[in-house]
Amino acid sequence: MGHAHDYAEAIMHRGRIPMEPVGFVPDWSDRPRKGKFYPGAETFPLPDGNGTDPSGTVREGVFAGPGTERFTLPLLGGMLLDSYGRTGRRLGVQANTDLPSLPCYTDANWSRGTASGGGLYPVTVYWVNGPRGPLAPGVHHYSTTHHAMRRLLTGDVSAEVREAVGPDVTAGQFLVVGVKFWQNAFKYNSFCMHAVSMDVGAALQTWRIWARARGLRVEPLLWFDEQRLARLLGVDLLEEGIFAVVPLSWEKDAPLARPTGAAPRVRRTESERSREVIAFEAVRRIQAATAERATERPAPGAIAPAAALPEPAHGERAALPEPEPLDMGVREALRRRRSSFGRFDARRPLAAGQLAAALAASASASLDSDATGADGPPLAKLYVFVNHVEGVTPGTYSYLPDTHELRLVRPGPPGGFLQRNYFLSNYNLEQAAAVVVPAVRMAAVLDAVGDRGYRLVNATVGAVAQTFYTAAAALGVGSGVALGFDAVSFVEELDLTASGESPLLIMLIGHERPGSADFRYELA
Repeated sequence: MGHAHDYAEAIMHRGRIPMEPVGFVPDWSDRPRKGKFYPGAETFPLPDGNGTDPSGTVREGVFAGPGTERFTLPLLGGMLLDSYGRTGRRLGVQANTDLPSLPCYTDANWSRGTASGGGLYPVTVYWVNGPRGPLAPGVHHYSTTHHAMRRLLTGDVSAEVREAVGPDVTAGQFLVVGVKFWQNAFKYNSFCMHAVSMDVGAALQTWRIWARARGLRVEPLLWFDEQRLARLLGVDLLEEGIFAVVPLSWEKDAPLARPTGAAPRVRRTESERSREVIAFEAVRRIQAATAERATERPAPGAIAPAAALPEPAHGERAALPEPEPLDMGVREALRRRRSSFGRFDARRPLAAGQLAAALAASASASLDSDATGADGPPLAKLYVFVNHVEGVTPGTYSYLPDTHELRLVRPGPPGGFLQRNYFLSNYNLEQAAAVVVPAVRMAAVLDAVGDRGYRLVNATVGAVAQTFYTAAAALGVGSGVALGFDAVSFVEELDLTASGESPLLIMLIGHERPGSADFRYELA
């Protein structure tokens, strides 16, 4: 049994047994930047993708299969802008604890298409472009602030990436996804790995939705030689993990070369804003554990024993109506996505078709990664706490995607239970129309594929959350995702002990109060 089992157990019980360092208080005056900064690096502005074909609908992005179209520079620029670029400034009156500081420019809330725990956005995107691309071959860092690429290394090193990911990959262009832990750990300390691995899944799922709506393919690799890629990018593996590699099918193919000579390495270094960077032992240990056997990619079918279990035959069932269509364009939905933070209003129930659409979309979420494949079994099961949904009796249910039904788990209004077991003050869970909980058999996944499976589980849950957010935006209703709840109480309430399922976050949906004060300034 690896260390990831211990870390997962600590995460599950943190609502009752605080994780070290107990009483830690972030030094907000010494916080890091929301993104890496490389002084003096040559910058190349990216197109925004406005000149490309229409983006397609959320329905297409969520439910369509992978396409055969190829990436171009305008398409890559559009996908990065719509997912992780800064697209606007927001200043809505809401219940989150950061509200008093938001009017200050230094504390401004910059909106992005992808969700992130605590709004910290620790994911770093690198573009390794080989020959016949739009720029000279090299390694670039995506600057979310400027929507531009910063050149870190000149020369074709795509062969180095291919060697790291395995012989079956023949691409010459790659997106490499890293996480600089301090960008999150300065606030969340030992909880960092749990949050950032979901952030990775959310970013990858945004790319997947965006790409499929345009007939493109995004299929991330999660198992590869992480140490080799860390060396190429010039980062310390315990300070910045390399979580995913996305091969890009480009408009022009090029002959593939093999690595020659000394191993290449980015020499340019970033500038850290924080005067003191704290290394949290829990984060370093789980990072080391998940990176240790990163080259041992699971065999086909290895994950099957950890798949979501079938529903029991007993239990009252209720059929859901036809899901409302998700016909909003992907770009518009990502621009509208936001967290509702205390603005839910129980006086206006959610339509059952809207809940049905959010559930169907969320249940379909899959990274199509190298561990699960495009046709692999689902890892996550959805549980639904219904408060105020038209035509659905308040109660606790599980969702059956194959038959589009709800199975009653526990009768009675769940609002009191939800609010008692929520730590924070930014949501009144009883006011939400429904609270959806994705649960995964974490221990079974770790047993099946090893400690690196921790990243797979959380990335999958992050993908579910991003799909939920995007679907809610397309439906024109409020939504939010939170991690501050007592997971053990949810295991008991949902009777998950025997199945080994772990509830990993909660997702809220419902109508918002009309007339709430708001300010939005669109940048893109």
